[in-house]
Amino acid sequence: MPKINDYFADRPVSMNEKNNLLQIEEHMYILDDVKKPNAFRNMFPYEEVPKIPFNDRIVPHNMPKDIWITDTTFRDGQQSRAPYTTEQIVTIYDYLHRLGGPNGMIKASEFFLYSKKDRDAVVKCMERGYEFPEVTSWIRASKEDFKLVKELGMKETGILVSCSDYHIFMKLKMTRREAMEHYLSVVRDCLDEGIAVRCHLEDITRADIYGYVVPFCLELMKLMEEYKIPIKVRACDTMGYGVNYPGAVIPRSVPGIIYALHTHAGVPCENIEWHGHNDFYKAVVNSTTAWLYGCCGINASLFGIGERTGNTPLEAMVFEYAQLRGDLNGMDTRVITELAEYYEKEIGYQIPPRTPFVGKNFNVTRAGVHADGLLKNEEIYNIFDTEKFLGRPALCAVSNTSGLAGIAHWMNTYLKLKDGDRVDKNSELVKDIKKWVDKQYDDGRVTVLTDDELIGQIKVSSEKLGIKVKGVNA
Repeated sequence: MPKINDYFADRPVSMNEKNNLLQIEEHMYILDDVKKPNAFRNMFPYEEVPKIPFNDRIVPHNMPKDIWITDTTFRDGQQSRAPYTTEQIVTIYDYLHRLGGPNGMIKASEFFLYSKKDRDAVVKCMERGYEFPEVTSWIRASKEDFKLVKELGMKETGILVSCSDYHIFMKLKMTRREAMEHYLSVVRDCLDEGIAVRCHLEDITRADIYGYVVPFCLELMKLMEEYKIPIKVRACDTMGYGVNYPGAVIPRSVPGIIYALHTHAGVPCENIEWHGHNDFYKAVVNSTTAWLYGCCGINASLFGIGERTGNTPLEAMVFEYAQLRGDLNGMDTRVITELAEYYEKEIGYQIPPRTPFVGKNFNVTRAGVHADGLLKNEEIYNIFDTEKFLGRPALCAVSNTSGLAGIAHWMNTYLKLKDGDRVDKNSELVKDIKKWVDKQYDDGRVTVLTDDELIGQIKVSSEKLGIKVKGVNA
């Protein structure tokens, strides 16, 4: 049996440029072409709740100098709702361009190519001539699909390269080696045409990281060196199993996955993306964790719209970036509110009212004691200056303690009344509404009034008094 010193004898010694220490590459990661699938049943017993084991192996933070967002609204976002029209796609794409700002913080947006509607949208978005978001495509690892990419003259395409044994054995009916060789052949086809490739490692949080993912990515990096064309690796937490906890075991560990891709597979940080799902309420925190541990790109969709529980909400990552970096790097966050209004008024999508940043109640205070504090100083119960960053001032819900001033404040802010349209607390309209409010509580009500109830009463009182209120009956 060889001694440990024999094992290390031929390993190359190199300088670690991050800590200026000599290091020895301890492992050679080769494909483990297993005969039967590794389903990690110790972590994923299907008849039980999934388990999160720990081995306390900690990897270092490795936040890249530059981090950014990529968009999947038109790809994964369309897998869970009625398809957008071509015109809607182009309009949303324009909004994304404005939101990302002059520094291209929303670096790319991916599109399906299968329907004429989607191909028309791709052409129209490319005709806009924006540098950002770059228009990219998504295809299956199929030579037939690749023809669509060539026909449209795309500069980059994503390719589905499912990497867990659940997919390789159970869906594709292949071995790991067969899957790897098939994927690499399609990647070569793209590179032969000068098209950059983005490999979507589907279901990475149930994959054999060192027995399949790292060896596969090492082969991808060899191709990138051979062709001198970028190959990106997107780590797809397809089922939302990823966790951000330090010391958690791979493949569930987000830090462990990013570390393996960068350190052991040699994928540059700028070529790594994270694509998360929200099945266990971890889409945002896992995405932020990926940034912290060496992933430059976070793939997200507007309002988190995506398959099953959805994707990482794009608007959430805008504010995660600001909190991590201390500024917005040119992003125009007021566009987020414009997008929310467009979705509700033009597309007919109802955003859940308590959705952070975009739901109609996200900065509305309903508790009586909170409302009192907000009226005195909105910083007490508002997360930041929401009027400055989102064009949405903090609101107080109306209750028996609101008084004339509280009712007038609610009307002016909720209805976004400006200048001559604003109502005064001493107006006959506000006084009439207050009488109605008082009667509600005299009759035994104990909860705050809902927005719909107030709008209904404003309509009744304004029509009775012959007063027009903008946004209600004028």
